[in-house]
Amino acid sequence: MKKLIIVLSVFLFTINSFSQESAKAKALLDEVAKKVESYKNIYLEFNHRLDNNDADVHQETIGSVTLKGENYHLNYMGTEQIFDGKKTYLIIHEDEEVIIQNTSENNNTTLTPSKMFSFYKNGFTYKMDALKTIKGIKIQYVKLIPIDSNSEIKEVMVGIDIKTKHIYNIIEIGDNNTITTLEVRTFKTNQPISEKLFIFDKATYRDQKKYTISEPN
Repeated sequence: MKKLIIVLSVFLFTINSFSQESAKAKALLDEVAKKVESYKNIYLEFNHRLDNNDADVHQETIGSVTLKGENYHLNYMGTEQIFDGKKTYLIIHEDEEVIIQNTSENNNTTLTPSKMFSFYKNGFTYKMDALKTIKGIKIQYVKLIPIDSNSEIKEVMVGIDIKTKHIYNIIEIGDNNTITTLEVRTFKTNQPISEKLFIFDKATYRDQKKYTISEPN
């Protein structure tokens, strides 16, 4: 009986410790999200890296994005992507093509710029991970593990600058051992921007540039 009590005590202590760590991790993520929501707009320049040692794939690309609320204007790999709150406009300059999608057509599991600071709120458990010093900056990592056992994601590591409470990087590890890293190079807030940045000018691309425009039915 005494042995059983000891086992139960250790088990309950472990559960309690995990719960406290989970709450601490979520509180830090919530603090980051709350700070981001206080800004009128955000401009980011980032490195996007894809690594899979098994397939010997290593790719790195630089991009930038301006966010205002849910709206964003992304420049990445020679394309532009605009989200105006209702539709997404993918502008592929090389092919002189524009693909328009309704919000409902987007995959809810896809990490879009709009979700960059809030994606953690649904579908994950949380755990505080390592505290590292990178380039003289103290980065606290939070590990997110998908609740869905069939998820294609093993885990996501969110690195947070503990001084500014801004995201430093997001590292996603897939079940095929592909590692996708988004590292923030520049973080600017409350910049003077035009509202036209989030508006797709259909006439310009259709009539002047003669781009092919694909729209949802």
